[in-house]
Amino acid sequence: MGRDGTAGTAHAQPGATGPLAHRVPDLGALELLLAVARLGSLGAAARELGITQPAASSRIRSMERQLGVALVDRSPRGSRLTDAGALVTDWARRIVEAAQAFDAGAQALRDRRDSRLRVAASMTIAEYLLPGWLVALRAGRPDTAVSLHAGNSAAVAERLLSGEADLGFVEGLTVPAGLDSAVIANDHLIVVVAPGHVWARRRRALAAAELASTPLILREKGSGTRQVLDTALGGLARPLIELSSTTAVKAAAVSGAGPAVLSELAVGEELALRRLVAIPVEGVSLARDLRAVWPTGHRPTGPARELLSLTQG
Repeated sequence: MGRDGTAGTAHAQPGATGPLAHRVPDLGALELLLAVARLGSLGAAARELGITQPAASSRIRSMERQLGVALVDRSPRGSRLTDAGALVTDWARRIVEAAQAFDAGAQALRDRRDSRLRVAASMTIAEYLLPGWLVALRAGRPDTAVSLHAGNSAAVAERLLSGEADLGFVEGLTVPAGLDSAVIANDHLIVVVAPGHVWARRRRALAAAELASTPLILREKGSGTRQVLDTALGGLARPLIELSSTTAVKAAAVSGAGPAVLSELAVGEELALRRLVAIPVEGVSLARDLRAVWPTGHRPTGPARELLSLTQG
């Protein structure tokens, strides 16, 4: 093998064309060449990079074939660069330095992404499930600033699709268009009334048709709870009162304003204290899935991915 880099089995490839990745050695090979130049030994370079000496020799030979020049003279006294190898090493140093700058920039982007998490959630999930999940997330990511927007399922979808939220949670029967989803929990809707309401003295279950024909305290259109109820009953009577939050609906029911249909997650304390009474309903299922949602094809990353894993644990 000559120091001019033209001897041996390596052959130059003048005018080579095709994808650059096929003609330029990978970063691992360039880092190995730089280590050989610095340490003067292929074995020492291999140890520094955590690979075997045969693997290092194979990588150097592969790089020589790829470039069409000899890069390293090997002898019992060690390894030294050919003239071509010294020139390639100078170029390699610039490429590795550029790769290091690229890596630092990518890490800065990840750090910026991971410094905040924007969550949008429908009301029941926002009020009764998310607080616990966010406390657990904070334990592992104390430096991540979390913002939460609570609204109905339609509003959650809008925020995700406009890029104003990183992860969403909805309660409806269907997944809004443009979103992927994963079921994170199951829920049941319960008909509730104040203890003084006439239904509280019923001995028989409420028929689905009677529930459908009764004016109820309802969430606004677009809410997951209302969508599930409307679909299950095949339509609803005109609302007795229409309110924009689960807490407001529950407060109106407790006050005796009329019957309401709420998540079992929202009324546990009120049922235990007899501030509300659950009314059995026959002939209809009021079960529903609670879902995490995100824009189609963009599965959550960083803190959003960690929050998603907490909901599924």
